Amino acid sequence: MRRKACMLLLSILIISALIFTGCAATYHPGSIHDVAFRERAQSKHDEDVRVTVAVLSAEESKELFGVDLARKRIQPVWVRVENHDTAAYWCSSIGLDSDYFSPLETAYSYHSGYSKATKEDIDDYFQHMKFKNPVVPNAAVSGFIFTNLDRGMKVVDIDLISYEKAKFFTFVVPVPGIKADYHEVDFDKLYSEKEIVNYDEDGLRKALEELPCCTTNEDGTQKGDPLNLVLIGSHEDITAAFVRRGWLPAEQTYGKAVVKTIKSFLFGSRYRYSPVSPLYLYKRQQDFAGQKPRHTVHQRNHLRAWLSPMRFEGKQVWIGQISRDIGVRFTTKTWPPVTHKIDPDIDEALFALLEDLVYSQQVAKQGWVKGVGASTRWNPRKNLTGDPYFTAGFRAVLMFVHRPHSLQELQRLDWDEGPISYRIERLETNRQQDFD
Repeated sequence: MRRKACMLLLSILIISALIFTGCAATYHPGSIHDVAFRERAQSKHDEDVRVTVAVLSAEESKELFGVDLARKRIQPVWVRVENHDTAAYWCSSIGLDSDYFSPLETAYSYHSGYSKATKEDIDDYFQHMKFKNPVVPNAAVSGFIFTNLDRGMKVVDIDLISYEKAKFFTFVVPVPGIKADYHEVDFDKLYSEKEIVNYDEDGLRKALEELPCCTTNEDGTQKGDPLNLVLIGSHEDITAAFVRRGWLPAEQTYGKAVVKTIKSFLFGSRYRYSPVSPLYLYKRQQDFAGQKPRHTVHQRNHLRAWLSPMRFEGKQVWIGQISRDIGVRFTTKTWPPVTHKIDPDIDEALFALLEDLVYSQQVAKQGWVKGVGASTRWNPRKNLTGDPYFTAGFRAVLMFVHRPHSLQELQRLDWDEGPISYRIERLETNRQQDFD
């Protein structure tokens, strides 16, 4: 009896599928001339090549390609390359997204429900819309590369490769989808011209050493996590370096984000844009926060940064705080009422960040300054939520340039030796105590 019921159900499913296929939906893609994404395109050029890019919103990609690409976490990036050089160039899709989707792979994921002829139409359309290499001399090529979906911002790296030469263009493109904390900051109006101070190298080192040791609460009466990071460079270069290494922006702390944070905490799921609680410097909360999430909301590296009034060689100086989150717990000291527990070894997170960012190919110099103050594992300090931490007491200083900048070109700021010398001294002291 059960077997007959199963066979009947299977027959119904087969007949339904045949009926559905016979009445398959029609496919209606849009026209590239009717979708307004090119109005906000960004362009860069050198003496031989001009590159223009635009990232489509979820609505634009659905209108243009006739299917909901964002639902499958696919984001089309439009690229145009004008080549006035004598060499042909190849635009690297891998350089833009190492896990990019091929046009026919993208088309295939939407075959369901269409007739065979319509499936071929879908394939033809996606093939027609792709970026077609190479870009020969005195020609222009435009088309789409299908990347993984980003929200908040997207770093678009255009690597043009030819024999014996290569060209690199980087764009930081705003993308709708989340309310990031930096959306609320007008960086151009944070300081007046009178407040901005330009330093030489010795003056900068002294100014960095004289900064407060730590972040604070809103009224400045309690100390929070240590200010252990200094980033020197343009907002675009720094942002590109972080995003290229998998760092993501943090959402503002608003209702929907709070709900998603609590849900992720309760079910152990991943929340890539989880908010970062506010800490204070310069009498304001962080100007932007970043995070490198891992498998669940419990684990991530995260940082906060503030634009300072300091300038060095015309570049902006950002003061930051970096720590590693190793768990989530309820708290009554912050909002939302869940907070991350940090790894007590603050310097470990700092070293992890340095190792990470040098692979962005944008770090030109690295050094250390004093200013945080040392504490030990057996006599730690505590942050605002009561988590203990210990540190050798140094701030890492990173200077950023345009990509690419190889590891072999990394230079050292001849300032303090930093945590390495501190740890060597402690090892030597411990060995001497053991010997005695």
